[in-house]
Amino acid sequence: MKLSIEVTSDFICPWCRIAEARLDVVLKTLPEDVEVEVNWLPFELNPDMPLEGMDRVTYRSRKFGSWDYSQKLDAHTEEAAAGDDVKFNYTAMKRVPNTRAAHRLIWLAGKTNMQTILIERLFRAYFQEGKDIGDHDVLADIASEAGMNRLNVKTFLAGHDGEAEVIQQEYCARRNKINSVPSFNIGGVRVSGAVSAEILIQHINEAINNQSKREVKDV
Repeated sequence: MKLSIEVTSDFICPWCRIAEARLDVVLKTLPEDVEVEVNWLPFELNPDMPLEGMDRVTYRSRKFGSWDYSQKLDAHTEEAAAGDDVKFNYTAMKRVPNTRAAHRLIWLAGKTNMQTILIERLFRAYFQEGKDIGDHDVLADIASEAGMNRLNVKTFLAGHDGEAEVIQQEYCARRNKINSVPSFNIGGVRVSGAVSAEILIQHINEAINNQSKREVKDV
């Protein structure tokens, strides 16, 4: 049986990182006869971010009113992820990047079924290693580590392939009233937020059961 899951997310969203980790754990618990196809879709939290990104202290202080309050929000995500084997190294994160190029790279990776491994690597590069994932050289290095051809990725990022597709996918997300991330579409049912692994498996099992019923009916 094949089940489709869509995940709409952004790489600078800590809740998306938590959601990715929880989904990964859940998928490993499914029966062997259930094949899950996960498609990662873009959502830029800061579509107007300068291409070079911004200093994180400056950006977060402006967005949340003060750096002190921003740090409290960071602490909250660390607490939320404590049981998920997710680490946040906020002291290493010096810039808030423009994520358009990273989303284009994921679009490219989707052509060779490499999205999931690259998604995990991009989250780790930003949240644990503090890398500027808006930088094309950094993205090419990450892609190479994930098994993609570095030179091909650099050439791709230097152009505009995938940009129109990413913009269209983001437009569709907002048209479908996705205004925050992460957002899951599990077998046609939308689930919003970094929900627990228990809630994820509940929705996945329901989707599997519904699909089984449809397949029996069609026989």
